[in-house]
Amino acid sequence: MDLEKKISIVTGASSGIGTAFSRKLIEKGATVYGLARRIQKLEKVREQLGERFIPVQMDITEPLKPESWVQEAFKGEHLPHVLINNAGMAHFGNVEDVTVEQWHTMMNTNVNGVFYLTRLIVPLMKKNPDHSHIINIASVAGLLGNPQISGYNATKFAVRGFSEALFKELRYDNIKVSTMFPGSIATDFFENADAGNTHPNMMHPSDVADTLIHLLETPDNLLINEVTLRPLNPKKPE
Repeated sequence: MDLEKKISIVTGASSGIGTAFSRKLIEKGATVYGLARRIQKLEKVREQLGERFIPVQMDITEPLKPESWVQEAFKGEHLPHVLINNAGMAHFGNVEDVTVEQWHTMMNTNVNGVFYLTRLIVPLMKKNPDHSHIINIASVAGLLGNPQISGYNATKFAVRGFSEALFKELRYDNIKVSTMFPGSIATDFFENADAGNTHPNMMHPSDVADTLIHLLETPDNLLINEVTLRPLNPKKPE
């Protein structure tokens, strides 16, 4: 896909890899609708990235809000080409210490939010005469289970299953579906999940974003449906 003048949607765009994805897309000439809950943080991103970053205050866990926004934003020939389902969160801990509220928050953000938005964007992509691409951001936690992240594991395994089914469902509609499985990235994700601080051996958001751009720019009849990214040396420096 040539990203020049393409219309993209990025969830979780107010920080971390969501902002890095938005920056790289805009550098390629795309327009980005950046979705997140905090409009103040989105406005700061717009100050950095310019007018082709369009802030959209959105809680993707509430199904009616994405529905009303999609109906208003996309009409006629103004149709989305790219959807990056990036918003995600985690609560880490032993299974007996994870609260019901924390479990549902992870499920609503990491799984339900992906479904709520994707189900609305797919019909628009089917109308689009150009090829389209959905990229779901999972995690290496969607490939193998580990102690103290059982809830997060469950959500990311669900994203993988949803994505695999979706790519087989949509491949004949000129819609690609890819899943990224990144390891540790130097963002505020780990602090927010009470899982410790970042360190220099973690991957950089910009490098992860370069990989996303590579997936999007592949030839129309080439699909990379899954890609795993890891730091070569994941250990915290002594």
